[in-house]
Amino acid sequence: MNRSPRNCLQSWLLIGLCLAGLAGPAAAGEPQDRVKQTIDDVLAILQDQSLQAPEQTKARRAKIRQVVQQRFGFAEMGKRALGRHWRKLKPAQRQEFIPLFSDLLERSYISKIETAVTAEEINILYTKETIDEEGYAMVRTEVENPRDLNFEIDYRLFKRDGNWEAYDIVIEGVSLVNNYRTQFNKIIRQESYEALVKKLKLKIEQEEAAQ
Repeated sequence: MNRSPRNCLQSWLLIGLCLAGLAGPAAAGEPQDRVKQTIDDVLAILQDQSLQAPEQTKARRAKIRQVVQQRFGFAEMGKRALGRHWRKLKPAQRQEFIPLFSDLLERSYISKIETAVTAEEINILYTKETIDEEGYAMVRTEVENPRDLNFEIDYRLFKRDGNWEAYDIVIEGVSLVNNYRTQFNKIIRQESYEALVKKLKLKIEQEEAAQ
């Protein structure tokens, strides 16, 4: 199998999350139901003919953002991605970082799923779901496609205020959060936290230009 999960982790994550909604019904617990509902809502927006025109791009993406924000625990993802560096940040720095991190992921997500809906047919199997007593859950899916390049995507969630939020996604054993943590830690150690913020802002500008 030809895979390069670390290099294309974010792309597969976002495409995989979108395509998960194409799977058939399966017996599931609350975490899986919540993930699937979110995906179904996103797909409904993408398939809404009234939002297909170029002049509706901004409105379509705004609707997708509203749906995504209900399921992604961006604040928790951001804290975990910074790891030990999070504890060293001042309140003002934390308030700056989380929106930047969230904005970057949201923009990437929207860009990838808009491409994914026109991709080749892929079948998603829900193969495992675990829920522990501490309010954490894992939903495992297997992605099958015509080229036989199958791979697994695990969605890790936690329950907060009665809502299941994704705090990490693992593709073929590679964690999105750990991947970002490695990158962020390298930049902070070799340069500075301020340099990381500058790079995030630049990346967002590039995403805006591309969209």
